[in-house]
Amino acid sequence: MTADKTFHTRRKDLPLGQQTHFAGILNLTPDSFSDGGDFNHMAAAKAHFHSMVREGAVIIDIGGESTRPGFEPVSELEELERVIPFIESIREETDVLISVDTSKSAVAAAALTAGADIINDIWGAQGDPAMAGVIGSAKAGCILMHNRPAEAAGVGDVVAGILDFWEASVARVLEAGVGAGSILLDPGLGFGKTYEENWEIMRQLKELQTAGYPLLLGASRKSMLARLLQIEDPKARLSGTLGTTACAIQSGVDFLRVHDVRENRECADVLNYCLYGTNDKN
Repeated sequence: MTADKTFHTRRKDLPLGQQTHFAGILNLTPDSFSDGGDFNHMAAAKAHFHSMVREGAVIIDIGGESTRPGFEPVSELEELERVIPFIESIREETDVLISVDTSKSAVAAAALTAGADIINDIWGAQGDPAMAGVIGSAKAGCILMHNRPAEAAGVGDVVAGILDFWEASVARVLEAGVGAGSILLDPGLGFGKTYEENWEIMRQLKELQTAGYPLLLGASRKSMLARLLQIEDPKARLSGTLGTTACAIQSGVDFLRVHDVRENRECADVLNYCLYGTNDKN
């Protein structure tokens, strides 16, 4: 367990417990569930990157492979070709933290060399056996997401299962040299969970914080909102996303991964002002 009140990266540190941090989503893919094809060209991707930073994102989470339900895996080479030139180019223009959403250690290594700061692994460093070592060797930050095969959804206590999974993930990256203050944990909404389990996770966010590391939550535009609200178009799920943002803030979550940065940032500012009389969680 880390008692540190700061999330450390080799580029800059972010305070914990004082404000809500937003990671803006930038998919450099043609097939992501919500914005596939919107930003898979350099100029459009750069413009959206800078727009999200202006709107309040302190991390931009870049993905080169869709992980939507039923996604088609891409080769390591194709993922590298989507992600690395963009990181190299955008890094010349900004010192904003860059996270790379990948489960491939070779992509992670190349991204960190190109200027990324954080690796966001949907298998919590338990998929690719070389992933923990890559992150540790680079002294990078990491986001360890809970995941499991689809056939395991609905089996057992989902919160207990997430905590056990995280324990193994954290032990793996700590052994590989990742600093305890450089770890974020993500419960993985929509990954190997039933509809009911996704909402149970939302109700148990405080229990999940007993893992001892700051949480990052990614509920933005997800299918759990589509089913609850009967909204098919992912881009029309903003109001539902704002509901999850408010719930997460009230539960003490420090990091939120979102598509619509400005709207979620404003939701956080209003809620924190209502709760604390300030835009921060002091």
